[in-house]
Amino acid sequence: MSDSEVVNESRRRFLTAATSVVGAAGAVGVAVPFLSAWNPSAKAKAAGAPIRINLAKIAPGQMITEEWRGKPVFVIRRTEEALASLKKVEALISDPNSDEPQQPDYASNETRAIKSEFMIMLGVCTHLGCAPKYTPEVGIADLGGDEWQGGFLCPCHGSKFDLAGRVYKGVPAPLNLIVPPHSYESDTVVVIGIDGGAS
Repeated sequence: MSDSEVVNESRRRFLTAATSVVGAAGAVGVAVPFLSAWNPSAKAKAAGAPIRINLAKIAPGQMITEEWRGKPVFVIRRTEEALASLKKVEALISDPNSDEPQQPDYASNETRAIKSEFMIMLGVCTHLGCAPKYTPEVGIADLGGDEWQGGFLCPCHGSKFDLAGRVYKGVPAPLNLIVPPHSYESDTVVVIGIDGGAS
């Protein structure tokens, strides 16, 4: 074998190795962005992350709205009168015992809550997804007069819900408002998105 053939063979091996390395680097360069596009973005991860709500800032009778997973979460601090009103409207409610699974097991009770003082529910009507309006005033003539003990009115199609998010009979919404999974981190902090049961 001549010197030029040895040089050409060495050059060929070098060029083959260099081309393989560059090709592999190019494949990795294409694959990394492609595969990382399948992972949720930081914004998407944050949108689904649990949220903490300080209940101490809510006055009795007041409702606040927070956002979790792109949906409004209503948190009401119910008064003793509001809790007593739940019994008064039971005959008017479509699912008074919350038999339909619109809430975790630990909220399948008369108040639909872990702590009866605080009602936590998604602010999304179960008819077509509008946001019901908090209407705590008692006895509004257009909403049933003396039968109306406060609750929620959906402005889109007139569905009504009581202060536990239970749907009234004879309205378009078929189900009670959804109670999201939640747990209490302390007496004054609730975490939406972590199902902690009644503990």
